[in-house]
Amino acid sequence: MSIFDKFRMIEKEAQPSGPVEYIIAGLGNPGEQYAFTRHNAGFIAMDALAEDTGTDIKKLKFKSLISDVSICGKRCLIMKPSTFMNNSGQALKEAMDFYKIDPEHIIIVYDDISLEPGKLRIRRKGSDGGHNGIKSIIYLTGADNFPRIKIGVGKKPHPKFDLADWVLSRFSESDMEKINEVCGRVCESIKLIVSGKTDEAMNRFNS
Repeated sequence: MSIFDKFRMIEKEAQPSGPVEYIIAGLGNPGEQYAFTRHNAGFIAMDALAEDTGTDIKKLKFKSLISDVSICGKRCLIMKPSTFMNNSGQALKEAMDFYKIDPEHIIIVYDDISLEPGKLRIRRKGSDGGHNGIKSIIYLTGADNFPRIKIGVGKKPHPKFDLADWVLSRFSESDMEKINEVCGRVCESIKLIVSGKTDEAMNRFNS
């Protein structure tokens, strides 16, 4: 067997097969003007996951940019909804219905202003907590029992600061370093969750 044949075999083995078992969606807003803003922490995490799994999130489907990958032997769909944050549920609903995925196999990654930058919190289910992206997903799917990974982006600098202005503002250089670091833990958390080890992920990474 030539080295080229071996390479083709390795490449074929790396391709995901079988039905999609998990949908992993990072929430954010499309467009360069929103890149590296606090509300786009989910997008930043999905880019890190794509790099970790050796893929690109470029294909357009389900009102999202997507990539079809294998994570810990599970075929997973990575999604970055293009619907804008407040309509995130439209994209998730389409993908869930198409693949007939139960809510327990939907992992949502998004920003949380109640956590300091660099902090992580994993939950099996819960309310929207005032987050419009999660509110849209719960409303359109009729479910709140999906695992979620919250990335801390920091609270408003003072109570009168407009919340929309805050979440649409860009990270400082020091906070961006913390976000890049925490994305590594997000990737590890996702691997544990798709392996059926959500409790371990919570014990290891919740802060």
